[in-house]
Amino acid sequence: MTLAPQTTDDAAVATSPAPSQLKRRPRQFKDHGPDSLKGILVKIVLLGLVDAFAVYVMMMLFMAQSWVVLAIAAAVTVLINWIYLRKGGLPAKYLAPGVFFLVVFQVFVVLYSGYIAFTNYGDGHNSTKEDAISAIQIMAQTRVPDSPAYQTSVLDQNGELFLLFTSPEGVVTMGSATEPMSTVTDAVTDGSGKAISVPGYDTLNFNQIIARQDAILDIAVPVSDDPAQGSLRTPDGTTSFAFKPSMTYDAATDTFTDVETGATYTDNGEGAFAAADGSQLSTGWKINVGFDNFVRAFTDPTLRAPLLSVMLWTFTFSIASVILTFALGLFLAITFNRDDLRGKKVYRVLMILPYAFPAFLSGLVWSGILNPQFGWLNQTLLGGAEIGWLTDPVLAKISVLVVNLWLGFPYMFLVCTGALQSLPTELDEAARVDGAGPFRVFRSIKLPLLLVSIAPLLIASFAFNFNNFNVIYMLTGGGPRFEDTTRNIGSTDILITLVYKVAFGQGTGRDYGLASALAIIIFIIVATVSAISFKQTKALEEVNR
Repeated sequence: MTLAPQTTDDAAVATSPAPSQLKRRPRQFKDHGPDSLKGILVKIVLLGLVDAFAVYVMMMLFMAQSWVVLAIAAAVTVLINWIYLRKGGLPAKYLAPGVFFLVVFQVFVVLYSGYIAFTNYGDGHNSTKEDAISAIQIMAQTRVPDSPAYQTSVLDQNGELFLLFTSPEGVVTMGSATEPMSTVTDAVTDGSGKAISVPGYDTLNFNQIIARQDAILDIAVPVSDDPAQGSLRTPDGTTSFAFKPSMTYDAATDTFTDVETGATYTDNGEGAFAAADGSQLSTGWKINVGFDNFVRAFTDPTLRAPLLSVMLWTFTFSIASVILTFALGLFLAITFNRDDLRGKKVYRVLMILPYAFPAFLSGLVWSGILNPQFGWLNQTLLGGAEIGWLTDPVLAKISVLVVNLWLGFPYMFLVCTGALQSLPTELDEAARVDGAGPFRVFRSIKLPLLLVSIAPLLIASFAFNFNNFNVIYMLTGGGPRFEDTTRNIGSTDILITLVYKVAFGQGTGRDYGLASALAIIIFIIVATVSAISFKQTKALEEVNR
């Protein structure tokens, strides 16, 4: 008599866990899962830290009266607590941190840069009109004739400097550059009646005053909250004198009048006070200017011609860098991909060494090597020749391309090596059986297949080189400088280095509005080229199917 084979149901019963095991698993998950007591405690602690930081930020926003940002911060805090305190919604709990940092560090930055592009934000135009009026009254001050001398001591509290005054009548007051004068009742005086210290503050001695004299000389302590009342300043850290604004402001007519010359400055509608002859006060305020920054980028005589040259060189540099690095990387990948090559692992490691060095450091090293006076290339290899590798416009561009080739070919070498090793060997063998030579196999089979997988990386390489700030700035600084402009713009500048110079005032004042407009132009160019390139890549994939 033979036993019948065990059925599928019997096998399932035989292999199923015991009831005790089924009961044990949920209990283990409950002990260690996010809804366990331990998980809830960890969640409460982490949320408590987040909420504490959020409350601190909201308090700062409340003091600064940034109501819109305060409302957004409060809404985000409530949303975070709701996501992590409610049951379920596991995907949202994992996605929330990434989405939060994406919005803060990417979306907000892009939107804010776009907003700045439509303003005149920059040197002299970085705040409100009220702040500009106060700043003009504080900065445009002259010493009051026959001003009484106030005996002065310099105090320090947490790095902030304060001036302690003793008037000729013996009244003791104290203030700083940000805090108006206020009466002090607990000051310590010396034998002459001069106040020398206040509890909670450190009094600077003579050597400390000398060490910080620049900061002390810049302090103008307002007499009151009204800037028109003037301020007290010290020329030596021991005696102070009264100063009054040389510009008087009339709120009724919204004008400034120069006390000495009688010139009147009115709001010119462009974020500044201007006189009838066109002269402006140096301090203005931020306003919306529409598309003026975009128009100025192509109409400003000091920027128009250099901008076109920089844009042309940016395209040349980006396209040439991609072609050269891809060609050299592909050639080396094919060379070191032979099965019969000995020591190819060592060769491959040597090929990627330039990729291991930081680009900014490599730029500095190459800048020293190519230096016309004492560089290694001229002094050692060329026997003391003085060739302007970085000072001649044409040679500087060639030098930039060569250095970028040295930095970029290892990446293409790695990419092409991986792509070559992923190609099926049957196609190569079939083509050789049909009589195709190595070059025909490469041109008709390997290269089209490689381009299908590498084309997106080539597009990304173009976008990277379009904004390759490190190589340009560290190697040449954008020079040699153009002679037909007052701006610090040179032959090897690309758009991103031009944006940097405009934004941070190299050659002219800082102009964040114009720099943001140029950054938007860069984004539009790169996005357009990338979209067209990806469309062509998709067509290439369909052809090679």
